[in-house]
Amino acid sequence: MLEFGYPWLALLVFLPLLLRIKRSAQTEAAITLPALAKLTDASSQTSRHWLSLNSVLALLIWLLLVTAATQPRWLGEPITMPQQGRDLMLALDLSGSMEIADMLYNGQSMNRLDAVKQVVSDFLKRRQGDRIGLILFADAAYQQTPLTFDLVTVQKMLDDSVLRLVGTRTAIGEAIGLAVKRLNTYESSNKVLILLSDGANTAGNIQPLEALQLAKAAGVKIHTVGVGAEQMIQQSVFGQRIINPSHDLDEPLLIQLAEETNGRYFRARDLNELNKIYQLIDQLEPIERDGVTYRPQRSLLHWPLGLALLLSFVLAAFSINWRGVAEHAG
Repeated sequence: MLEFGYPWLALLVFLPLLLRIKRSAQTEAAITLPALAKLTDASSQTSRHWLSLNSVLALLIWLLLVTAATQPRWLGEPITMPQQGRDLMLALDLSGSMEIADMLYNGQSMNRLDAVKQVVSDFLKRRQGDRIGLILFADAAYQQTPLTFDLVTVQKMLDDSVLRLVGTRTAIGEAIGLAVKRLNTYESSNKVLILLSDGANTAGNIQPLEALQLAKAAGVKIHTVGVGAEQMIQQSVFGQRIINPSHDLDEPLLIQLAEETNGRYFRARDLNELNKIYQLIDQLEPIERDGVTYRPQRSLLHWPLGLALLLSFVLAAFSINWRGVAEHAG
């Protein structure tokens, strides 16, 4: 199907005709001298053929340029692409305890935030077709990105997150409340929050159980991930001792948040367990969205432009030849 981007520009076709009418009116109004009339008639008889060809070529070039200005394009048959995806809000803990280097990977230890970043980065690469949002929380909760298909921006915001960016405490309730508020702005049959934390609620204007009631009322499913090892060797002046770096982790709360919203709780003691987030996402039901319909387009702009250029060369060649003939005859 042929379509024009700017069909109203086709009115420019009549511009030369208007200019010719105006020029004819001016000519008729002018005083005509007999001698000048004879000279004009003789000249017009000599060049009539050339002027006729010149006018035709000029008219064709103008028509082609106007056609190109209307941006002609060919539209193919409509193609519908069904979409499947998930709407996921990620809430990431940036409290001071995320600095503890108790996460093991290939025999090397790394702090909790770096481990979470590594796993979530891999997770984002596999989320083509999903809509992801990012919330960071510590003393308060902040939305870094809304739900979006732009996973590159989500990854950039994740990379830019640093410890103590929003404080040192843990506002779990506020993170849940903010996630519920943001998810409610979208019409979705599957509202999911994945909350990663390594501590207990110690800050925020809303308590976790209050936020839980909001999530249940809004139909938000919460999957929680408790981050941190249960044993860690600590050096002291008295030698080595084994401590539990996750003694502040409020597992009962995280379990309750998940169970009462039909979600799941995951315990990530090292990087391998943290990778179970992949299994979590794969178990979520995908959202059926309306199919995206598009029509492939093929621009035809180059055809009239190319032909106009070719005719311009022809017109220029005729003009040069005519001048040569006129000079020779003179």
